[in-house]
Amino acid sequence: MSSIKLKRRERIRKRIRKTIFGDSSIPRLSIFRSNKEIYAQLIDDFKGKTITMASSREKGVNGSNKIEISSKVGELIAQRSIKAGIKSVKFDRGGYLYHGRVKSLAEAARKAGLEF
Repeated sequence: MSSIKLKRRERIRKRIRKTIFGDSSIPRLSIFRSNKEIYAQLIDDFKGKTITMASSREKGVNGSNKIEISSKVGELIAQRSIKAGIKSVKFDRGGYLYHGRVKSLAEAARKAGLEF
């Protein structure tokens, strides 16, 4: 990826993080997307701790394409957050466009019971 794209994404990410701040009752659902994998974390920004996480690298998360895999990661993060007693989150798309894998992860998490 070119440095111009990385700088643009970093500017967007900082602009998003100015307004989104998670706490223990409503944590931040942070997304990181690489070329091969996708990761999701629930973060308590007051304590600086990760509450729970899910990624496409885990066993049992498989599919025929990246969008199916990201939707399974969305379902997995929703199940783990509900098990931890969290039903509502603030969605941090991490500077990525709300399209493709990020969108499928978010919609699957909503369908599995998370509210954002």
